[in-house]
Amino acid sequence: MDVSIGIWALFCAAIVALLLVDLLVAGRTKGIPPMRHCIAWSVFWLALAVAFTFVLLAWQDGTVAGQYLTGYLIERSLSLDNLFVFALLFAFFAVPDTAQRKVLFWGIIGAIVLRAGFIFAGAALLDAFHWMIYVFGALLVFTGVRMATHDSEEIHPERNPVLKVVRRVVPLSDDYDGDRIVTTRAGRRLATPLLAALIMVATFDVVFAIDSIPAIFAITRDTFVVFAANAFSLLGLMSLYFLLAGLIQKFRYLNYGLAAILVWVGAKMLISDIWHVPTALSLGVIAVCLTVAITVSWRRAPAEDQAQEAREPQPVA
Repeated sequence: MDVSIGIWALFCAAIVALLLVDLLVAGRTKGIPPMRHCIAWSVFWLALAVAFTFVLLAWQDGTVAGQYLTGYLIERSLSLDNLFVFALLFAFFAVPDTAQRKVLFWGIIGAIVLRAGFIFAGAALLDAFHWMIYVFGALLVFTGVRMATHDSEEIHPERNPVLKVVRRVVPLSDDYDGDRIVTTRAGRRLATPLLAALIMVATFDVVFAIDSIPAIFAITRDTFVVFAANAFSLLGLMSLYFLLAGLIQKFRYLNYGLAAILVWVGAKMLISDIWHVPTALSLGVIAVCLTVAITVSWRRAPAEDQAQEAREPQPVA
């Protein structure tokens, strides 16, 4: 659809305003927010994203609204994988509870900007080279299979070349100074480990974007719809992270659900010239994959915990 520069500017301004709300209102709680706080804001961001569907329905038509809703569900579901990486990075860098929200906030801002570049570059490639859709599709299928067969593979942030470059270019302090990114030690200004954590969060999100941006191009080529779905999927990520932080180990089989989604959308792209999969069918498949993965995780977790306890040596009375 044709979107004027004015509409683009208005939408981007609205996204910036919502990010400020997330920081100044939702983020006013220091440290790890209470569970009730996280639930309320997670519901709010979800309701806001769904409400935008009706805006598109009134402004355009049901097809555009359906494409946005499907794209949002894809991006939101794939962004759940980011949460596991966030938890690993925070543990590796020993990020204080009071500083985690700041890292997430600025990391998400950077992710939105970088993903916008991916979106416009991807759209240009798909318009100029139709065969690129097969490259994107094959990439998604490969990533999905790899995710399902390497679910226990560890990520090693210390091996990331970005972190090595940061250490060479920017002098880092050995400890934190609250939630400050830059501190002063013996009259010398140094970056705290928070800067490295921030760069790593943004870096890993871009890595995930390489997979998720092609996924939504399987639904629509409309850059406005793609950008909107990505922006709304990232808006509530902080609240969702803190909501799931204490329960993240419960979702032991979520990777398999995400892997199935990647393979599904990749296959859609590969057969797009033969059969255009209906939006409703795609939405249903995604919902089923997530539901099955979460349900199996919840049901098997207690049994596996009991088995683990049985294998542990019991203290001698």
